[in-house]
Amino acid sequence: MTAIKHALQRDIFTPNDERLLSIVNVCKAGKKKRNCFLCATVTTERPVQVNVVKVKKSDKGDFYKRQTAWALRDLAVVDAKDAVKENPEFDLHFDKVYKWVASSTVEKNTFISCIWKLNQRYLRKKIDFINVSSQLLEESVPSGENQSVAGGDEEAVDEYQELNAREEQDIEIMMEGCECAISNAEAFAEKLSRELQVLDGNHMDLAKGHIKALQEGDLTSSRGIEACTNAADALLQCMNVALHPGHDMLHAVKQQQQRFSDLREQFARRLTNHLNSVFVHCKQKVNSVFLHIHAIELLDLLRYAKLMEWLKNTDYGKYEGLTKNYMDYLSRLYEREIKDFFEVAKIKMTGTTKEGKKFGLHGSSGKLTGSTSSLNKLSVQSSGNRRSQSSSLLDMGNMSASDLDVADRTKFDKIFEQVLSELEPLCLAEQDFISKFFKLQQHQSVSGTTTNETEEMDGGNLSRSYMSGVPQTVSSEKDMIRQMMTKIFRCIEPELNNLIALGDKIDSFNSLYMLVKMSHHVWTAQNVDPASFLSTTLGNVLVTVKRNFDKCISNQMKQMDEVKISKKSKVGILPFVAEFEEFAALAESIFKNAERRGDLDKAYIKLIRAVFISVEKVANESQKTPRDVVMMENFHHIFATLSRLKISCLEAEKKEAKLKYTEHLQSYVVYSLGQPLEKLNHFFEGVEARVAQGIREEEVSYQLAFNKQELRKVIKEYPGKEVKKGLDNLYKKVDKHLCEEENLLQVVWHSMQDEFIRQYKHFEGLIARCYPGSGITMEFTIQDILDYCSSIAQSH
Repeated sequence: MTAIKHALQRDIFTPNDERLLSIVNVCKAGKKKRNCFLCATVTTERPVQVNVVKVKKSDKGDFYKRQTAWALRDLAVVDAKDAVKENPEFDLHFDKVYKWVASSTVEKNTFISCIWKLNQRYLRKKIDFINVSSQLLEESVPSGENQSVAGGDEEAVDEYQELNAREEQDIEIMMEGCECAISNAEAFAEKLSRELQVLDGNHMDLAKGHIKALQEGDLTSSRGIEACTNAADALLQCMNVALHPGHDMLHAVKQQQQRFSDLREQFARRLTNHLNSVFVHCKQKVNSVFLHIHAIELLDLLRYAKLMEWLKNTDYGKYEGLTKNYMDYLSRLYEREIKDFFEVAKIKMTGTTKEGKKFGLHGSSGKLTGSTSSLNKLSVQSSGNRRSQSSSLLDMGNMSASDLDVADRTKFDKIFEQVLSELEPLCLAEQDFISKFFKLQQHQSVSGTTTNETEEMDGGNLSRSYMSGVPQTVSSEKDMIRQMMTKIFRCIEPELNNLIALGDKIDSFNSLYMLVKMSHHVWTAQNVDPASFLSTTLGNVLVTVKRNFDKCISNQMKQMDEVKISKKSKVGILPFVAEFEEFAALAESIFKNAERRGDLDKAYIKLIRAVFISVEKVANESQKTPRDVVMMENFHHIFATLSRLKISCLEAEKKEAKLKYTEHLQSYVVYSLGQPLEKLNHFFEGVEARVAQGIREEEVSYQLAFNKQELRKVIKEYPGKEVKKGLDNLYKKVDKHLCEEENLLQVVWHSMQDEFIRQYKHFEGLIARCYPGSGITMEFTIQDILDYCSSIAQSH
């Protein structure tokens, strides 16, 4: 809050000749909107004007702007809601009632206390304070005192005050009591200095206990750390006491300020040395033990968080040195552990075993967080518990060979998911610790100031977006967190890329698993913080995974184009058609409810079009198997696959596959069946030609070549026995053409039966119309045809 107050004072109120005295972070009661700040201000020029100003974040979210201001004289009632219990709600009655909810009860009480003091000091009309604790309402502040209006460490309003009658009389008495008041102004000034020293002693006097704590307080125990923290805060308050104009020139004041400065430097050096030794101690212990020792040590480090904030505000050089030392030792520590972790993952992926290697980041910094966030749950879980949630890879390694043959891809998916699941809490917890220990903002994006040029981190140098002694903006502090994380976890991205390359080498279809898993983890990380180290790193790796996925699709298309078919064997279901079925079935199971479904749909369109083109190409080049059979069988297989999987983006292709299958089935049937009653077919072709020339159908029998005698002669050449023999030979021929796996023989045979019956009925119709009353019939019936076809099918 101090940093925000400083920024608001500089950017909003100083240009408007106002002094910010108190601030409270609020939101409107009953509404879930972005927070804003209510600020109590006074003007720096006389007559003093007191205002309550509402400051809100800009629409772009990169700075704050002044939105509404109310004069304090227009405030009628301050309602704190409850004078006994803690309650963050309060109402301010101006022209209407404004209902607010503070971010904390402490901020609310401090703000109300400031309003009360301003009312007592500057307004004749008294505001009505209801439901306010009596402890917050102190005695009226004398107008001549130069003290904080708001209490605590708030600065007072520096203003010119005319001497009243009592003050003039005191000055005259002082001058009369000092003979040198007129003749020796220097001696008189020295006397005044001693008097001022007495007056200001309570503001610039540090308790002996605080001095002792700063000089020799125990920085290893919790009680000692607390004492040093309180002493450091007290020292800072003394050094920041607001002085009247000219007081800073007084010798006593200068001496006291120098003592404070020396004490600050001494304690800063002692604190830095101690924390550096703690880092080294952690490093030495972790070198011989697993990483969980490190987590315990880091838990102790959080005790120094407030002192780190003090060091950051008072001596940034030492603060920055500590951050570099922390990154240096932790980066080497994590690099060793993470590389071992990935090595075991690779061993599990390839199916080899290595005794003594367990899978899991035993030292996940999840143990070091003490917040009430979801990470707190991670902090109390052992790495074993996390492994049980994500299917332990150690258990995977104990599976039998037959199990692994069946579950190879499932095994890979579980391994890859565990890798990401172990890394994610590790990174989040480490980032959470960094932000707490080094007092860096993580999620806010407030910046009303212009940041200086940022120097990129090179060899551990952090970016600094401020000059010496000027605090960082929140946006640059987020950059600092990200850069620290990048240095600490510099090996994660290359190790992930190596693991991805291995998975792709084992099986190119693994890219499907990796795309879905990585996309989900990127989406999750971006929901937490889109600019975090985890989001950025996983996003970079996702690009590699997407390239591998695209490469997998391209390779399948290339293999289709290069496929070669044997000239000596029938074609059957083409390999790439079967592979598309395998790919689609696997992809549908993997991409169910996945965020990256659009990538798969695009791949489907590319693949299916390539499949269609390649089937046509092979069918045209086939020598052993008829073109219609290649087309019929493969498009039937494609249609069946798409019907079973119900892939919505391929509905048009499913219909097209069915149409091609049907067309080529009919074409093959007609072509293969041909004209089984060839002479009879030629006879009736002549009959139809005569009819076409204008001869009436009932008069055709009077034509010499087409009389009844000639018709009987042709019909006798096709007894039932010969018809059955011809059909049997046809069945054998079809059987040789068709493949067993698609099982279309009976479908084709049934279609041929129907086609033969259609021809039979056509001949019967011509006989009935052209030879009415002749009693001429075929020597076999439709029922005979059905019996022949059924008997042939059963015999084979």
